[in-house]
Amino acid sequence: MDKQPLPLFPQDAWFPSKVVVTTPEGDTCKFPIYRWIMDKEVHLFREGTGQHVVHLLCETLLAQLDIVPCLPFCRITELKLKGYSDSKKSWKNIDEISKVFCCNRTVISDYAQEHWKEDEFFGYQYLNGCNPMLIRRCSELPANFPITEDLVKPSLRVSSSLLRELQSGNIFLLDYKNLDGLKANVIHTKKQYMAAPLVLLYRTPDDKLVPIAIQLKQEPGEDNPIFLPTDSEYDWLLAKIFVRSADFQEHQLNVHLLRTHLLAEVFAVALLRNMPMVHPLYKLLIPHTRYTLQINLLARAFLIADEGVFTQVEAMNEILRRSVASLTYSSLCMPEDITARGLESVPNNYYRDDGLKLWDIIHRFVEEVISFYYKSDSEVREDQELQNWIKDVFDHGFLAQECTGIPQSFSTVPEVVKFVTVVIFTCSGQHSAVNSGQYDYGGWMPNTPISLQRPPPTTKGQSTESTMLETLPDVGTTAQGMSTMWLLSKQSTDFLALGQYPEEHFNEIPPCTMIQKFQTELKVFSETVNARNSGLPVPYTYMDPALVENSVAI
Repeated sequence: MDKQPLPLFPQDAWFPSKVVVTTPEGDTCKFPIYRWIMDKEVHLFREGTGQHVVHLLCETLLAQLDIVPCLPFCRITELKLKGYSDSKKSWKNIDEISKVFCCNRTVISDYAQEHWKEDEFFGYQYLNGCNPMLIRRCSELPANFPITEDLVKPSLRVSSSLLRELQSGNIFLLDYKNLDGLKANVIHTKKQYMAAPLVLLYRTPDDKLVPIAIQLKQEPGEDNPIFLPTDSEYDWLLAKIFVRSADFQEHQLNVHLLRTHLLAEVFAVALLRNMPMVHPLYKLLIPHTRYTLQINLLARAFLIADEGVFTQVEAMNEILRRSVASLTYSSLCMPEDITARGLESVPNNYYRDDGLKLWDIIHRFVEEVISFYYKSDSEVREDQELQNWIKDVFDHGFLAQECTGIPQSFSTVPEVVKFVTVVIFTCSGQHSAVNSGQYDYGGWMPNTPISLQRPPPTTKGQSTESTMLETLPDVGTTAQGMSTMWLLSKQSTDFLALGQYPEEHFNEIPPCTMIQKFQTELKVFSETVNARNSGLPVPYTYMDPALVENSVAI
C-alpha cells in the first residue's frame, strides 16, 4: 500500500481502521491497520483473517501508541475544597468533616458515614469493599497473635468455644504483615504513623462478620495490647481506625496498583512487542489494553511520585517488593484464590458470587474464540508469536520466577484459555472491584484514613474522642485524599463496558457471533445483579458488567 499525501496537506497522517480489497474473482480481503501511519513509505499488511501465517512478512508499520485524551489528574486541584485543601489543622469534631464530605456523596458513602463505627460494617467491607483480597479463613491462630479463650469468649455464641469456631470455619484472619517495620511519611512537616495489624473476624450465628480481636503490631508484647469489643468505646474505635488506615496502604499499593494496573501494563507491553495485529490473540486482547499505558504514566506522575497523593510511606518500594513475593498465578485465578482463602461458603460475599460468575462468562467466551483458531495442542506449541508473548510476560513481568507458577510457554489449548481469561478478568472485573468503590468506602475519611498523625496506642484506657481526632489526618490531607478518590472512582468520559468492541478487529463470522453471545450473557448477568441489589441495604455493583470498564482506563 502506497500512502500518497493530499496536495493541501503534505504532512497528513492516516489512522484508518482497515483497508478492504475486492479481488477480480469477487473475493473480499480485509487488512486491519489500527495504527497511525506517519510516513510516505510502502507498507505491507497481512490479511486480517486471524490465520497463522507466521513470519509471512515483516511489518514496517510504526507502532506508536494511540492518542488518548488526557484524563483529569491535572484537575485534582479543582476538586479540592476552597479553604480546606492547604489547611494543616486537625479536625475539631466529626461534624466538621461532614462539611467537606457533603459536596461529593454516593449512596454507599452516605451509608459509610452513618455506620462507620459499627462492627458489622467493619467486617462487611472485607468481603465487599475496596479490598476483598486479604481476608482468609483461619483454622489455626498465628503464633504471633496470642489469643486466648477468655479474651474472645464474650464475642462468641454462648454454647461455643474458640476452638470449636476455628474448626467450624467461622474464624477469619486479616494479616497486614506487608507493612511491618515500615516508617510512614512526613506530611506538612509532621511525622505520620501506621500499624501492621492482625485482626480476627467472626461469623456470627446470624451470618454477620464482625471483628473480635485486634493487635496493632506484629510482635506481641506488653506495649502491644490485644483490643477487644468489650474495651472502652474509643479504645476499640481507634484500633479499628488503625486497621482501616493500614488497609488503605495495602489496598492502594498491592491490591490496586500492583495486581491490576501494573499487571495490565505487563500484559499490554508484551502484547505490543510480540503480537502482530492480525494475530487472533492481538485481536482478542487489544481492546482490554485501551488507555492502560497512558493511565499508568499519569499515575506515576501524579499519584505515586515522590510528592504523589498516595505516597504516604517512604517505603513504598518495599511494600511493592513484599507484595510481589505473594504474586502467584493461582492468586490471579479467582476460583483458585477463593478456594485457597477458604471463602467458598461465607455468606453475603458478593465479590465472590459476582466475580465467579463473571469469570465463568469470560472463560467460556475465551474458550470458544481460542478453540476456533487453535484446533489442536500442536498448533499452540508451533505458534512462535504466542510463545514469545508468554515468555515475555514471564521474563519481564514476573522476573522469570518459577515459584510464581506463571507459565513460561504454552503446550495445550486449555493453558492458553486459562491465561487469557486471567488477563481479561484482571483488566476488567478485578480492576473494577478494587477501583470503583474507592470513594464509596473512602470518601467518608474516618472510615478509611489515608494517613494517621499519632502512633498506635500502647495501653488501654487512654483513648478519647480528642485522641481520635488528633490521630486522624489533618484537614488538608483529608481534602486532598477525598478529592482524589472521587476522581479515581468516576466513570471515564468515553467509558467502554466489558464486551463492547466498537473497533471491528475480527472479520470472520464465527468469532463475531461469539462476541454477540458474550454480550448477551453479560447483559443477562447484569440484570441478575440489579435484581439482587434492589433488596440490599448496601448494593454491590462493582462486578456489574454494565459498569465494568473493558480495560484499566482510570
